[in-house]
Amino acid sequence: MAQTDLMDQFLDLRSKANDILSQYEPLALVLAPLFALFCARLLHSVLSAINERGLKNLIIGFVMASAKLVPGVKSYIENEKKKVVDQMQSGASKREGWRTEVPNLGLNEGVLQELEEAKAKDVTWQGKCSGTVYIAGNESEGHFDLINKAYSMFSHTNPLHQDVFKSVAKFEAEVVAMTAALLGSKEKASGGQVCGNMTSGGTESILLAVKSSRDYMRVKKGITKPEMIIAESAHSAYDKAAQYFNIKVRRVPVNKDFLADVKGIKRCINRNTIMIVGSAPGFPHGLIDPIEELGQLAGSYGICLHVDLCLGGFVLPFARKLGYPIPPFDFCVKGVTSISTDVHKYGLAPKGTSVVLYRNHEIRKCQFVAVTEWSGGLYISPTIAGSRAGGLIAGAWAAMMALGLNGYMENTRQIMEVSKKIQKGIEEIPDLFVVGKPDAMVIAFGSESVDIFEVNDLMSSKGWHLNALQRPNSLHICVTLQHVNVCKNFLDDLRESVNTVKENPGPISGGLAPIYGAAGKMPDRGMVGDLLIEFMDSSC
Repeated sequence: MAQTDLMDQFLDLRSKANDILSQYEPLALVLAPLFALFCARLLHSVLSAINERGLKNLIIGFVMASAKLVPGVKSYIENEKKKVVDQMQSGASKREGWRTEVPNLGLNEGVLQELEEAKAKDVTWQGKCSGTVYIAGNESEGHFDLINKAYSMFSHTNPLHQDVFKSVAKFEAEVVAMTAALLGSKEKASGGQVCGNMTSGGTESILLAVKSSRDYMRVKKGITKPEMIIAESAHSAYDKAAQYFNIKVRRVPVNKDFLADVKGIKRCINRNTIMIVGSAPGFPHGLIDPIEELGQLAGSYGICLHVDLCLGGFVLPFARKLGYPIPPFDFCVKGVTSISTDVHKYGLAPKGTSVVLYRNHEIRKCQFVAVTEWSGGLYISPTIAGSRAGGLIAGAWAAMMALGLNGYMENTRQIMEVSKKIQKGIEEIPDLFVVGKPDAMVIAFGSESVDIFEVNDLMSSKGWHLNALQRPNSLHICVTLQHVNVCKNFLDDLRESVNTVKENPGPISGGLAPIYGAAGKMPDRGMVGDLLIEFMDSSC
């Protein structure tokens, strides 16, 4: 009986629906759901764009794109961009006179003279650069000479051919193991399986860690639309990895102390999150993110945590032993799944040497690429590069073996002492402030009373090469052994530059302060990106 009543109700409902729909054209009935689907897809796209770029940036981008459709506007914008790029290139290498073909007659050993002449035109970098060169002294003696000799002995080798160059394979394994030992692999909390590989630099180490985390999370949790969450202070290599590996980036503003905001990161975690990131210290301000809290967060959600130790890997372990208040940052922290650290920075190895480490082999296996169906045979590669420079690996091994723990300890003592002197000296300049509370060897500083980019231009005119930052507008110096004997000179020149800008504000001829200032105020960040791409395209 109940079933009959239900059927009667269904027939009655169907009859009423047919009566209502009979008023419309059949074509309209067909098109209506398609139109509804189109509107839903459009709404979804708009909401996704707002979520990814923000409403303000989306509106600005739309307005700029619309403006370019007006006759003459696009050509005007292109001309103005060219003027900016030309000004950015004013201090760069000029391409006039550069060779475009191989010489008919080889120069043989005469080429060495051309190399010397070209090198003589480089700027004087000794003691004047932020970061850049980490080894003390000059290139013809001491540690420089040692790693150069080590490189030359193995310059022809390639670890791709392990069966031929067994020595280089041994050196790489030992560099990785020694680096891992510095970062907690021997501690019980690490799990005892820490492993890794050498790479060409911090960017490749980060790229591999991101790729491995993506693939590991796909296997472990079935994530096919991966997202990673980074602080605004995290290195731009993560953005590069996101573009290369089709990963969505969620960028979280730093907290009031300029550190990764754990609560903000937690709010962004969803079912597609594969990893979060911490820096120790971060490149912009030299601050160590709360790695322990990030580790707890990663562990509770079952996602990866990568720690960027590219700058700090060969300083923080020794600074902690020297008594500096360094918070936990390595594999002793539960939840840390991977670490990147550059041997070619404070490890004092040749340029082009870094290490990526993983908590266990299960994660690292996701880094490798294996090809079974190639007519050239079976292929397996551990890193992005196929062929690699065995000379660089030998140079890194030589650097670590030559210095030893005692050498790194002494280097760290000098670097930390000079860093604190520079920080104190900056704090004593009335018109400057230090950004955050630097933990190690990077000191960022800005000003509320003078244009800090004009200060930078004056410092550049005195031979200093500092890094310009944004949010907030500031500069930083990454202290190396090159700065041990020039601390007073740096502070004197900085004080004089600040006073000059204060007394005579305004950009100096040929300076980049107007460009930095305009870029910081330009609401259309897409246009800023276009300028950078134009500059790079015309520079290489």
